[in-house]
Amino acid sequence: MAKHRAPEGSSTDFDAATVALADVSGDYTIDVAHTRIGIRARHAMVTTVRGAFTDFAGEAHLDTLHPEASSVSIRIRTASVDTGQADRDAHLRSPDFLDVERWPEMVFTSTGVEQVDEETYEVSGDLTIRDVTRPVTVEFSLTGSAKDPFGNTRVGFEGALSIKRSDWGLVWNTPLDTGGVLVSDRIQVEFDVSVIRSA
Repeated sequence: MAKHRAPEGSSTDFDAATVALADVSGDYTIDVAHTRIGIRARHAMVTTVRGAFTDFAGEAHLDTLHPEASSVSIRIRTASVDTGQADRDAHLRSPDFLDVERWPEMVFTSTGVEQVDEETYEVSGDLTIRDVTRPVTVEFSLTGSAKDPFGNTRVGFEGALSIKRSDWGLVWNTPLDTGGVLVSDRIQVEFDVSVIRSA
């Protein structure tokens, strides 16, 4: 059993994913209403603070027969960061962190896709934050595909990326009297993505 997960068979288990569509090749747009781009960081070395970006857009091209021909791009409005605490969000938007007035967007653009197994893909690409671009690789799992009640072809993916924010120039911190720092350098970006095939 994975750490910090409910036991198998508990009331929190989700229904099994659908894999009803054999071929999901095509061009897609991210369904913002059913997608979450989350972030996690350690605070004061004792707890995890979670948040999300709420304003973003993206496109994907999926090729079932030739996964290496697939691609994805995501643009995130940095001012949309939301951790549920107004003062903290204001600090994250300030020049100490995202500097949203100067750098209003962060962008991920894929440079390659490799299929690892039937449901897992490694997506390599360039991540740009505060005008610094660095290569990253995100492992995505296919969580299902279906025709929704409105006739849309819909595909779901989940993935996570661990980065050091200092690599993108986000270096603000405060040392603690007991050792360590107030905010972890390493943060995790989480993707729960639903895409809809373009008409």
